[in-house]
Amino acid sequence: MKFNADKNLLHSITQFSETLYQLCYATPIKTVSDGIWSDQKKGRIPMKSLFPVFELQVIVIFVITQICRTLIKPLGLPLFISQMMAGLILVGLFELAPLESYMTTLFPFGTHDIISTISSIGLVLFVFINGVQMDFNMIKRTGHKAWVISIIGLIAPLLLGLAPAAFFPGKFERKHESDIYVLLVSHSLTSFAVVASFLTELKMQNSELGRLALSSALVSDMLSTIVATIGVVVVKTPNGSVMARELFLLFSLVVLIPLLFRPAMFWIIRKTPEGRPVSEGYIYMITAMVFVLGVVSVKINHEFVLGAFILGLSVPEGPPLGSVLVKKLHFFGNTFLLPIFVTTSMLRADLKMDYASTTTLVIGLVVLVTHVVKIIACFLPALFCQMPVSDALTVAFIMNTKGIVEVGFFCSLYDNNLIGSKTYALMMISVMVVATIMQLLVKILYDPSRKYASYQQRNIINLKPNSELRILITIHKPNHISPSIDFLDVCHPTTEHPIVVDALHLVELVGQSLPIFTSHALQRQSSSASSHRSYSDNVILAFDIFQHNNQNATSVFTYTAISPPDLMYENVCTLALDKLASMIVLPFHQRWSSDGGIESDDKNLRALNCKVLETAPCTVGIHICRASHPRKDSCTKLAMIYLGGTDDQEALCLAKRAIVNPNIRMVVYHLVVKHHAAELEDLMVMEDYLLQEVKHAHNVAYKEVFVKDGSDTTAFLRDVVKEHEFFIVGRRHEINAPQTMGLTDWSEFPELGVIADVLSSPDFKSDASVLVVQQQLSRKKSTKRLIF
Repeated sequence: MKFNADKNLLHSITQFSETLYQLCYATPIKTVSDGIWSDQKKGRIPMKSLFPVFELQVIVIFVITQICRTLIKPLGLPLFISQMMAGLILVGLFELAPLESYMTTLFPFGTHDIISTISSIGLVLFVFINGVQMDFNMIKRTGHKAWVISIIGLIAPLLLGLAPAAFFPGKFERKHESDIYVLLVSHSLTSFAVVASFLTELKMQNSELGRLALSSALVSDMLSTIVATIGVVVVKTPNGSVMARELFLLFSLVVLIPLLFRPAMFWIIRKTPEGRPVSEGYIYMITAMVFVLGVVSVKINHEFVLGAFILGLSVPEGPPLGSVLVKKLHFFGNTFLLPIFVTTSMLRADLKMDYASTTTLVIGLVVLVTHVVKIIACFLPALFCQMPVSDALTVAFIMNTKGIVEVGFFCSLYDNNLIGSKTYALMMISVMVVATIMQLLVKILYDPSRKYASYQQRNIINLKPNSELRILITIHKPNHISPSIDFLDVCHPTTEHPIVVDALHLVELVGQSLPIFTSHALQRQSSSASSHRSYSDNVILAFDIFQHNNQNATSVFTYTAISPPDLMYENVCTLALDKLASMIVLPFHQRWSSDGGIESDDKNLRALNCKVLETAPCTVGIHICRASHPRKDSCTKLAMIYLGGTDDQEALCLAKRAIVNPNIRMVVYHLVVKHHAAELEDLMVMEDYLLQEVKHAHNVAYKEVFVKDGSDTTAFLRDVVKEHEFFIVGRRHEINAPQTMGLTDWSEFPELGVIADVLSSPDFKSDASVLVVQQQLSRKKSTKRLIF
């Protein structure tokens, strides 16, 4: 290694031999500079001051990381791979002769440890955040599948992975023998944090496979943490009395932290007024305790992150405390410092080695055999539990993935001289290779939309006469409850035309990793689900009252799903599939105030609606509510805008159920193009079974409206919009339908369709509610993705 005193933070360098140097620092170390115009001889110039060098290093790391992320994003590789690639690139730049002097100036001797130490705070916060997000009570609720997969997947590779080392006795250097056993153990473990991040990137944590993998990873992580921690004590302290003392201190730490701090956390929650955020002072105190307990862990000869992890487990997951801690610490820890830690960890790897040596080959073989055994050990129990082969393989690959936790683990082993530099470099490469292969294999095997492929003809038009109508109602906010009840009243359930309602309350997952789905009809809520039940109390009460008011005509089942916003559609579609729903009703993402202004605009809700429209296994309706409408004791003016097509036919079938209600007065407006009037008779014959039935109903008025183009349609809608309280319209029409010609270009919300978009326009200043109906999409046809 060559040193230049003018290009690093050292005060002087004296070379004694080819590899021996005397290095002297100036004390105190210059932290900040006097600027680029400072005195070059006596001033604190930027590149010989600690903070400017650190800032420049961070900028370079983030620039290279983002470039790598942009390049590998189309390949669907894990996020941290780009961070490790940035470290590889920086290592390569040091080897280029033209850039060596610049890299030495950018990363002078002595700053590697500084930036690694600062960025390791990101690893501590990452471990703490994942501890907070763990629902420790989930272990008690986990089914036998997760327990079997996790236990066999942990024990089998530990028992069988010793075979490669046994087959090559004395074939590699004795000093690397301990490395083999350390690697065997490390690659047999499964980290909950890694699996949770893996599933989040693939948007799988809300699927059935994702839930099973998270539960298995949670059990495996708890068991492996216990085994690894105790194993480190046994390895590092061969003396019996010292070992007993270390184990006692470890047990005391594990017991005392939850015993002292968990009641304190609940006290903080009780002191926080309902609906108000947790005080900033409490957040600062808990964050400080993360580092205090880390120091305590080091004092008893354990890793710094151990205390942070146990404290994270002591924090009650979810709002109000867990969610606030995650939001406050996520950016500084996971987004800012953690990528720097991963990159600098890769910088420490010495990649100049003989890759054909026996030691390298044996280490690679140990890693390969360990993962093959672990894949088989996770695959066979899943297969025994009657899972499909592809799903069992997917779970096995998920349980074998590696990530940031392993990077931090290998760094700790390297710092404690438990593995050598060659082994450390090989392990960094193995983490990259394993994570990449596992993610690509899972993406190939798992297709979340395939479960809807054979689900056909689940709509209203194909229901048998007098059969029950199964409707899935989704609720996000309290203001969605009343409009949903209004819609069900319009459907008018009777003993001859019963309705089965599945009400799903969707809650955003914050402050925990594991999604929760609760059926309130089972009355077997777990402790964690009960803590969230207050969110759904109003939903349960409102629909219970609706069921009581419609006895023998309505059956109501309520559910609560706590999941990330971008995966809520999985809850909706899966429940609709399981309950054989004929229709899903979604609330519109905008809410209007009494003066006609927009009161709220939920972008997440709009994204959910668009995703459900694309994926749903049945008919979908979007309910645009402007005002609460009269109930059973008064007349409701209902209008149906009919242009033709499958969606309009589906909407007309729904309207047929509404006209059974004697308090409904419905008008069917059939928009016909003027120069196509001659074809009207043929059209009526084709759709006679629908139009003729409603046309002759005693409380239905049928009107044919002749229009020329979209401007005529808009003028007509403007004339009738204030005459009715509720509109039912189809979403899709023919692309070149003359009735809507020119309106598509002005459509603000494509998910509503042209007619509903016009009716919901603020320019109309209407209080009428609108229900947009889309018949189930055929899985055999490709659909145009909604753009917004």
